[in-house]
Amino acid sequence: MTPDELFQKSLHGPFILAGPCALEGFDIALEAARCLAEIASRLDLTLVFKSSFDKANRTSVDSFRGPGMEKGLQWLEKIKSETGLPVVTDIHTPDQAGPVGEVADVIQIPAFLCRQTDLLVAAGRSGAVINVKKGQFVAPADMRHVVGKIKSTSNEKIWLTERGSSFGYNNLVVDMRSISLMKSLGCPVVFDATHSVQLPGGGDGCSSGQREFVPVLARAAVAAGASGVFMEVHPNPDKALCDGPNSWPLSKTENLIKDLLSGWSINYAC
Repeated sequence: MTPDELFQKSLHGPFILAGPCALEGFDIALEAARCLAEIASRLDLTLVFKSSFDKANRTSVDSFRGPGMEKGLQWLEKIKSETGLPVVTDIHTPDQAGPVGEVADVIQIPAFLCRQTDLLVAAGRSGAVINVKKGQFVAPADMRHVVGKIKSTSNEKIWLTERGSSFGYNNLVVDMRSISLMKSLGCPVVFDATHSVQLPGGGDGCSSGQREFVPVLARAAVAAGASGVFMEVHPNPDKALCDGPNSWPLSKTENLIKDLLSGWSINYAC
């Protein structure tokens, strides 16, 4: 599936982005990807495998970040080849866009970097689908400027992701109106169900989270019109090296997706 084909699918049916927050090791990433590929096959669902080669925005300098771009892209390329799943990963600097775009079908722009013009333009020029996470500090309507920056490269394959807004210290709140407001910009909107339950910096040098609310918010987002749902999933979230408290257990992922598909079936029938 090419990025163009993937984007066209996202215009006409629901899709999921899922995988471990960071590439902790090739074996655990491949295990998760194989499980997700089986789920996607059973449910006839468009699913993109997500994992990051570098988490450059960790709370502490001592936090686990990942294997780095060179090794991480090698792993993602193998995972893509072995499972047949398209892949998405983050970039943090403009020079990463070219090499990442040669492997990833979707380039993701982290929320903290969603206004960085050079980063957005470099990503757009890669030809990949670009998934931009709306910053916790950005009004939904203001994402039109982000869209404009990417479209200046003649790349119109853009997804916008809602992942909660800052609500005081160490807390986020989701305004479901954001989904409708960003859809009006002409882009499919994704809901980040796991980062939306994050408690940023709330874990004494790392972020905490409330994963029990993942299904509640994901279902609400589907009802509100989200075209896709993003979930960081892990075989053992309590042992995850990154974002464990807000990650969803891999063993419970299929049942949650089935619930979401029930909501989507109503939306797409209307």
